[in-house]
Amino acid sequence: MNQEVTAQKENKMGTMPVNRLLITMSIPMIISMLVQALYNVVDSVFVAQINENALTAVSMAFPVQNLMIAVATGTGVGVNALLSRSLGEKNYKMANKAANNSAFLACMSYLVFLIFGLTCTDVFFRAQTDIPEIIAYGKSYTFIICILSFGLFLQIAFERMLQATGLTIYTMFSQLTGAVINIILDPILIFGLFGFPKMEVAGAALATVIGQIIGMIITVILNVMKNKEIHLHIREMKPDKAVIARIYAVGVPSIIMASIASIMTFCMNKILMSFTSTATAVFGVYFKLQSFIFMPVFGLNNGMVPIVAYNYGAKQRERITKTMKFALLYAFCMMVLGFAAFQFLSTQLLGLFNASEAMLTIGVPALRIISISFPFAAFSTISVSALQALGHGIYSMFISVGRQLFVLIPVAYVFAKMGNLDMVWLAFPVAEIVAVILSGIFLKRVFQKLDI
Repeated sequence: MNQEVTAQKENKMGTMPVNRLLITMSIPMIISMLVQALYNVVDSVFVAQINENALTAVSMAFPVQNLMIAVATGTGVGVNALLSRSLGEKNYKMANKAANNSAFLACMSYLVFLIFGLTCTDVFFRAQTDIPEIIAYGKSYTFIICILSFGLFLQIAFERMLQATGLTIYTMFSQLTGAVINIILDPILIFGLFGFPKMEVAGAALATVIGQIIGMIITVILNVMKNKEIHLHIREMKPDKAVIARIYAVGVPSIIMASIASIMTFCMNKILMSFTSTATAVFGVYFKLQSFIFMPVFGLNNGMVPIVAYNYGAKQRERITKTMKFALLYAFCMMVLGFAAFQFLSTQLLGLFNASEAMLTIGVPALRIISISFPFAAFSTISVSALQALGHGIYSMFISVGRQLFVLIPVAYVFAKMGNLDMVWLAFPVAEIVAVILSGIFLKRVFQKLDI
């Protein structure tokens, strides 16, 4: 009863001026995402000091890593949308059920990847390459990030609870702490400093999971101590079919959407390996570098989604449209800056990864060509998240599947058959233009039928 009386005071997502609200919600997430991008890059910068095969192995492990993040964040999107909408409707019982089921689903997701790590890493790498050193490095890295991935799943689950209730500043603390620990441990464990054993690629993996586990502990504590709008209890973390169905109605399309990147990366690695393993290393470096551009936009998305979902539940159409307009403007500005960086600083960016002449020859045109897609990506990225927040995750899924599986991979494959590696990179701008067209069509359809 006390919870309901306290929560009757209108949540800031329904009252604060939209632009200030979006900035307030997003800035902590943008900072967090930038730090996440930083430690992803630092990870690879240190690994690149071992040799190019080590960098290629970590690049090839990306599909598995991304798949774990896809499952965790996709489930989080479903929880975030249900939790925020329930709070907007003043349905506090459903909000609590969503939060407690989120923790249960995180544990179940971890078990799946634990089994994968124990049984499938060798098959996964041998399907991509026959170079023994790359296989050995890749197996050790993937094994560790899978069997200790409970930190990743539970950290993201508890962060989404903080985001859904407007406490994004606290998610920044957990992510910053985890990232800083990762960055500190990377050189220590990779190169064997201060008496620690030299673990090379395995050290990079161990540094990553330790950072995630500490981040998880912080998010649990913050939810228990600071999140007054939901109540977490181990006895309540039991599966509720109806709640899980509502979570995954939005979450499954989001998981599929994010998982497509894993399939796309696996296929692109196969295409690029037909030219040279250096091209695969370049592709891995690109993914690390582009995170500095896309992660802030994802942080903006994370700030936008609960605002849109809350105001959808509260039937405030004008606040929804204003939120989306401001988000689109900020995302476009971020992407233009990213485009400029990739156009004019590509050599310097690749130099961070100890790039050889062969890598520079392949990488400089690659970064410049792919970055043409960035300004277009601003619209599709914001649109996809807005559609999820409005309960139309299936449209978001269709956009992502269409962009990456039905356009990007086939176009890249056809261009690769022409024998010109630079042509392969053109598939990215082509795919992003298609995504913009689809996003516009679906957004128009949703807003025409919006029942508020």
